[in-house]
Amino acid sequence: MAVANEKPPMSEVKVWSFCRLPFWQSTNNAAAGGGGGGSGSSSLQQNHLAAADHQPSIKVASVAKSFLPTRRRLGLDPPNKLYFPYEPGKQVKSAIRIRNISKTHVAFKFQTTAPKSCYMRPPGGILAPDESLIATVFKFVEPPESNDKLDGLKSRVKFKIMSLKVKGDMDYVPELFDEQRDQVAVEQILRVVFLEPDHPTPALEKLNRQLAEAEAELEIRKRPPPEDKGPRVLGEGLVIDEWKERRERYLARQLVEGVDSV
Repeated sequence: MAVANEKPPMSEVKVWSFCRLPFWQSTNNAAAGGGGGGSGSSSLQQNHLAAADHQPSIKVASVAKSFLPTRRRLGLDPPNKLYFPYEPGKQVKSAIRIRNISKTHVAFKFQTTAPKSCYMRPPGGILAPDESLIATVFKFVEPPESNDKLDGLKSRVKFKIMSLKVKGDMDYVPELFDEQRDQVAVEQILRVVFLEPDHPTPALEKLNRQLAEAEAELEIRKRPPPEDKGPRVLGEGLVIDEWKERRERYLARQLVEGVDSV
């Protein structure tokens, strides 16, 4: 362009020195002008252009990644609520099934905003792919401050379930979530919903069914491992073998008979 080759007066140069164009525009204009410069300056301009083109793409990718939803590792049932029977002044129970829907082992952990009045069983664990369990949540129901029953049905207590990918089957320790804090994902925030125990509803029936399954799973976990049905071992490697005993008795009898015959 003809205008790009004209030299501006000195006053305009001073003004532009204070009000320069942005980096990416100045480099593009300089490349378009093609004004006097050696091979070193042209290569330097090309490097600036490459850096300018690469840097925004990295920033855009990082920003886009931050807006993407976290991929779920656990499937929850119920998905976002914990149902409790409303019995003021008593400790009540809720249940939630946790399933590993990923292709690797996943550790999970519970947290609550009311640790003094709530606890979970188990509070955490490690699940293999497609493995599941039913966790039982215990909560003490505070009596309402007023006689309004609707006021007592409201609860601000919330629970949080976090997940962490782990390498294979290993022992669960809560410190895993502190050591790999950057890899921890929040699966769901669960809010408390109270149910009338004297009014049967599908949600209450499902809760009772899950609680019964949780107790059955707990009893199975408490059972001792099955005994080994192999040969009994006494001391260090002494195997009781009936055939061996019979053979030794036969040899002893033959020895006695041989002595008597002599």
